[in-house]
Amino acid sequence: MSSSTIVLIAILAAVFLAFVMVMTTARRRDTGRALGKLSKETLDRDRSERTATEVLGAPEQARPTGREIERRAREDQAGGALPVPAAEAQPPMLPPMDPETLGVTRRQFLNRGIVTAFGLGLGAFGASILAFLWPQLAGGFGSKIKAGTVDEILAQIRDKKTPFYSAEGRFYINPYPKDAVPKAKAIASYAPVIPGYEAGVVALYQRCVHLGCRVPWCLSSQWFECPCHGSQYNRVGEKKGGPAPRGLDRFVVSVEGGQVTVDTKQVIQGPPIGTNTTGQEAEGPHCVGGRSE
Repeated sequence: MSSSTIVLIAILAAVFLAFVMVMTTARRRDTGRALGKLSKETLDRDRSERTATEVLGAPEQARPTGREIERRAREDQAGGALPVPAAEAQPPMLPPMDPETLGVTRRQFLNRGIVTAFGLGLGAFGASILAFLWPQLAGGFGSKIKAGTVDEILAQIRDKKTPFYSAEGRFYINPYPKDAVPKAKAIASYAPVIPGYEAGVVALYQRCVHLGCRVPWCLSSQWFECPCHGSQYNRVGEKKGGPAPRGLDRFVVSVEGGQVTVDTKQVIQGPPIGTNTTGQEAEGPHCVGGRSE
């Protein structure tokens, strides 16, 4: 399991645990406020009233209601008993409200809003981390890129005297002499890229192996020359001068039906210092400094 996968799992676990903790705490507070607790004085008074009722019994005569007092007053005025009116029609009972909805206070509403916003923030943060660590599955650097046909690429290089460049894949393509392939096969680090050499092309990573600057092409010398610290590489990316510790890194190239495909998912380390399979020297003035090995 790669380190990036472990970091991703750890971040997602931390986000999930934080969200569960916040939701649990908020729920406990809401429940405590909604239910509440009776004081000791109230419990003692209720207990004493129940005890007195059980010992003495219910009162012999309950107090008359307001309706009964009014009815008796009318009877006295009329001089006789009045008929007892029929029970008044009661309005239909509404369905009981949800206790959760009925018991929501302003403080509970604000707490839940804060928890929801916090949860959304954590979710967005986790999604952004996931998107950052997740590899690109289609297109762009880190995938297989179709550069074009061999004939088109070589014709463009021949006409412009500059390498074929892919900004999407961050690589250069240059021709590789087929008579230099036997020398390249003797270098262990070249093994994955030999099929591309045999097809007549090499794909070079644009990044300087010294400190990572983008290495431009020098039209006059027909070399790659880094403007940052003066590292120089020949046409096929072999180190010719400067502080670079090796040649330019490269990518695996496959050619099927004349179509060139460059796999930028894996970077192949460049050849060691002193490698010179093509024998190509500078063909004109240098763009950056001079050669110093």
